[in-house]
Parts: sequence; C-alpha cells; structure tokens
Amino acid sequence: MGKDNDNIKEILENSIEIEEDLMKTYLITAERIHDDGELKERLENFAEGNAKRTKQLLDELEEMKDK
Repeated sequence: MGKDNDNIKEILENSIEIEEDLMKTYLITAERIHDDGELKERLENFAEGNAKRTKQLLDELEEMKDK
C-alpha cells in the first residue's frame, strides 16, 4: 500500500468513527424523546443512514486490503 492509500485508509477509518458517533448520538437522543413520535422516527432514520454509510465505508476498507 502506497502513501496515498495510507491516507485514504486513514480518512475512511476517521469517517467510520464519525458515522458511528453520530449514529449513537441519534439513537440516544431518540430514546429520550417520549412526546414527539415523528421526531423520534426521524432520528432513528438518521441513525439507520449512518449505519448504512458505516457498512459502505467498512466495505471500501476491505476492498483496499484485497488490492
């Protein structure tokens, strides 16, 4: 793996951490909401989006390892 690939790997790893942190924040916030079902659902949907992006980023890292 060259220097460029190392930089890309680091960016992807940092992005995964950010996505996971956001997902946790949205889920924790959604759990605290009891009087606004729509907001709770939107936050859960945001968390689901973060989970999907995290999976995509992990897949990209795996592909980089295979090359």
